[in-house]
Amino acid sequence: MTTLSTDILDAGLQQIRDAASPVLHLCSQEPASYAEAESYSLGTKTAPTIGAQGNRSGGGRKIEIATFTDGEIDATGTATHWALVDAATSRLLASLPVPAPQVVTAGNPLSLTSAIEIGFAPAT
Repeated sequence: MTTLSTDILDAGLQQIRDAASPVLHLCSQEPASYAEAESYSLGTKTAPTIGAQGNRSGGGRKIEIATFTDGEIDATGTATHWALVDAATSRLLASLPVPAPQVVTAGNPLSLTSAIEIGFAPAT
């Protein structure tokens, strides 16, 4: 079994927290690259608040993107994934599915009512 120390897990999460220009995209499908996150984007939140590393429920380590109400929906479509990118370095930092896909309409505000958890599960 592989075991990684908390320091190693936290270093990976710190890379996300250290992003020079973070942007959270609400996407129409799962992106595998920065370019795809931009292409599939239905809406954005610039500079979301990203919390410090902490223990993940069930083990492992996590960070959370805090709730917000001031994002913008730029295109109409069905949102299926979140993507966190660093616009300054054109890097996809993380992507994950939304809890329940939903239709969004251009011109409406983008809000996050529950924090998004990004983390590492314990090794098994």
